[in-house]
Amino acid sequence: MYLTHSFMSDEKKQNSQPPLILVVEDHDDSLLLLSYTLELLGCRFICQNDSYTTLLVAKEYQPDLILLDILLPGLNGLDVVRYLKQDPLTRHIPVVAVTALAGREQQERILGAGFDDYISKPYMLEDLEAIIRRFLDHKFEPFSPFEQCR
Repeated sequence: MYLTHSFMSDEKKQNSQPPLILVVEDHDDSLLLLSYTLELLGCRFICQNDSYTTLLVAKEYQPDLILLDILLPGLNGLDVVRYLKQDPLTRHIPVVAVTALAGREQQERILGAGFDDYISKPYMLEDLEAIIRRFLDHKFEPFSPFEQCR
C-alpha cells in the first residue's frame, strides 16, 4: 500500500483539498494505469493490492471514493464491498467496481452486492473520469486534463 499526493502548487493545496481515492487492484499494470489517471485528474490516492486490509484502510483514511477490483486473491471484491457497506464508518463511501466481469448477470450481482457503480475492463480513460466526476465533481478543479489535450 502506498499513499501519494498529486503534484499541485502549494497555493492550490491551501485553497482546496483534492479528492482522496482508495484503489484496490492486484494486477500491477492495472494499478499503474489507474494511478497515472488519478494523478492526471489531480487526485490524491492510496493504492493497495491486499483486499484483506481494505476495510482498515478505508476506516483510517476515509477516502472520498473506492475503486475496487472484483477478482482479487483471497477476499474478493464482492465480499469486501459487503463489509464496507455494513460498517457505519465506511458505508457512506461510494465504491466503484473495476472489473473484467461484463455480462448482464455479473453486472446485476455487482450492483446487488452494494457497489454504487462499475466500469468494465478494458475501459476508456474518459469513461473512468466520468464515473469519478459523477461521485466527486464538487471536489475537482473546474477543468478536465483530458479536455486540455484535445
